[in-house]
Amino acid sequence: MSEELRAGDGLLRRARRAMPGGVSSPVRAFGAVGGEPPILMRGHGATVTDVDGRSYVDLVGSWGPLILGHAHPAVLEAVERAARDGLTFGATCAAEVELAERVLARFPFAQRVRFTSSGTEACMTAVRLARGATGRRRIVKFEGCYHGHSDALLVKAGSGALTLGRPSSAGVPDELAALTDVLPLDDEAALERLFEQRGREIALVLIEPLPANAGLLVQRPEFLRRLRALTAQHGALLLFDEVISGFRVAPGGMTQLTGITPDLVTVGKIVGGGMPVGAVLGPADLMDRLAPLGPVYQAGTLSGNPVAMAAGLATLEQLARPGVYERLEQLGARLAAGWERALSGGGGKGAAGAVARVGSVLWPLLQRGPLPRALHAIDAGVAPRYAALHRRALQRGLWLAPSAYEVAFVSTAHDEAAIDRAADVFAEALAAVPADAPEPRAEAPA
Repeated sequence: MSEELRAGDGLLRRARRAMPGGVSSPVRAFGAVGGEPPILMRGHGATVTDVDGRSYVDLVGSWGPLILGHAHPAVLEAVERAARDGLTFGATCAAEVELAERVLARFPFAQRVRFTSSGTEACMTAVRLARGATGRRRIVKFEGCYHGHSDALLVKAGSGALTLGRPSSAGVPDELAALTDVLPLDDEAALERLFEQRGREIALVLIEPLPANAGLLVQRPEFLRRLRALTAQHGALLLFDEVISGFRVAPGGMTQLTGITPDLVTVGKIVGGGMPVGAVLGPADLMDRLAPLGPVYQAGTLSGNPVAMAAGLATLEQLARPGVYERLEQLGARLAAGWERALSGGGGKGAAGAVARVGSVLWPLLQRGPLPRALHAIDAGVAPRYAALHRRALQRGLWLAPSAYEVAFVSTAHDEAAIDRAADVFAEALAAVPADAPEPRAEAPA
């Protein structure tokens, strides 16, 4: 074997000596799917390439930000131009003002936006702002929804926490966790009971209006509308966490698609065009409670830096071109159809399942029965079966999320050939999953 072919193994050993688990974010370690994680060196368009020269059709897209694909020319040009004028100022820059205006134009209910460096920071800021505005302490989240890794929100979370089987983190004081109530999704009765008991104590309810960190759990509009009504009735604020869905499913995300107006929205991922950016936005009377105008403190040295702002601006400009979202819808539907053919029996040995999809966000579920709307309706047997699928897909050149609970993303860089390749490899990998792989139990949503 050549030196080139051993490059990944050597780097992986070095990574594990230098970083916990060899990673900077836990799911990247492939603990939930097995095998050794490739170390990537290049991304272009719809593909990524590892240090050993193997290329993969990429359906992770850096976990969602790369809606235009890797290294889009317009984004690269904007970043390079901004970087030549300075990487960061620690002061307001022109691109920051322009991006703020572009973001607010897509969420007409909001008049102010505060940029952060991550979605975690944006949600953390929203919690503090809500507590400061209402004078209340309690917050409410939903089981399986992920709002970043701040202490108050790492209670029965989704994303990597769920993938690793530890949805609540060590190191979170019991006294702090006790101020977070957790409800099941898609359960109006539980929602009503909590507000009857504690409605006047609740500062903020956080929800992903399109939950996409514990599978893709598409919610009924009636449930979201009831949530809006109860929060308004009891004086609690409602946050739509659109870090994944914002700018992805529509220019104004699920806030636009549902027609529901929350009190606050958090965005991230796409708004940074591949750079680290998050934001919280809302009406002026609420947002102006943030420092320097109000008593709720929040700050960030690198927040609003010109390079990240330039990447976000270039991305939103591309998304504003005619036909972009229609194209993403077509590509998402094409991939879903290919996966559904495999899961309906074309995949071979006992293949069964379905595909949840909203636009260019997809989730293949290796479980019979209706698509779930709540975490408890996902059978535990899904994870080991997905792990077997993931390993075989990776061997064949398809980069899927290394977790049964994470979704796939299509970008404008995927053409029909890439989509069809992703569908074919999925079917081949599914057919190669052993017949005695754990068989999920059918379970309907509550």
